[in-house]
Amino acid sequence: MNGLSLSELCCLFCCPPCPGRIAANLAFLPPEATYSLVPEPEPGPCGAGAAPLGTLRASSGAPGRCKLHLTEHADFQYSQRELDTIEVFPTKSACGNRVSCVYVRCVPGARYTVLFSHSNAVDLGQMSSFYIGLGSRLRCSIFSYDYSGYGASSGRPSERNLYADIDTARQALRTEYGISPDSIILYGQSIGTVPTVDLASRYECAAVVLHSPLTSGMRVAFPHTKKTYCFDAFPNIEKVSKITSPVLIIHGTEDEVIDFSHGLALYERCPKAVEPLWVEGAGHNDIELHSQYLERLRHFISQELPSQRA
Repeated sequence: MNGLSLSELCCLFCCPPCPGRIAANLAFLPPEATYSLVPEPEPGPCGAGAAPLGTLRASSGAPGRCKLHLTEHADFQYSQRELDTIEVFPTKSACGNRVSCVYVRCVPGARYTVLFSHSNAVDLGQMSSFYIGLGSRLRCSIFSYDYSGYGASSGRPSERNLYADIDTARQALRTEYGISPDSIILYGQSIGTVPTVDLASRYECAAVVLHSPLTSGMRVAFPHTKKTYCFDAFPNIEKVSKITSPVLIIHGTEDEVIDFSHGLALYERCPKAVEPLWVEGAGHNDIELHSQYLERLRHFISQELPSQRA
């Protein structure tokens, strides 16, 4: 998240602000795309031959039959064998934007699929290696998508589009892969906690993970904000109490982007919160490097979800 300029601050106090505009200034920094979606050619002479280096062939059952072409900036850490576990396809949101989706089958017969909403300044190309590693270690499949204006998704990033994007991803996961709500774990990281909380407040799921979450946009920009104003963007603090699924909150105590107090406030407001993970000394972008991160996620999924305790 980045701050507001002097002119934007003046506008904020002198005239009614537009939440979407504030949200864009606060939160969205889409990187240069690290991948493209290439339609899978029909069988025949023109479609024969091996895929180019850095290109993933979607399986024959994947919606849209696309290939994922990675640039060197994606920094993919695995081989073609791991690439072949990923299916990629575009779909369309209610706002009319093309939304790029990936489905990573990390282990056969996985009980859960994690619907992952990633953080700011990354796209699916950069996240692909992480998804393979995370899903393999948690023994879950991973489904993810790019926000409007990120990667190969069209449109512009906005709060309204965030909610439409995750609705589209959830619908694709349900209709294209037949994944039931009780097998979906919603995972949001940083700005990704915004669509995650919104969706979880409206639909049931197996569980929710909020990684470095924010309480609201105004509280990030102006830390002394004590209430949620009608023009505030990303009001997680007002929605988290409506979540009916178990919620695990993870936050670093030395987070320099979204202060640790945000995670604590959400934990105190959330009636379905389980024991949180406060990572001592961790910042905003290095929680995954601490051993307790995977340990806590594994315990949450294998021991604390209702279907596992039954």
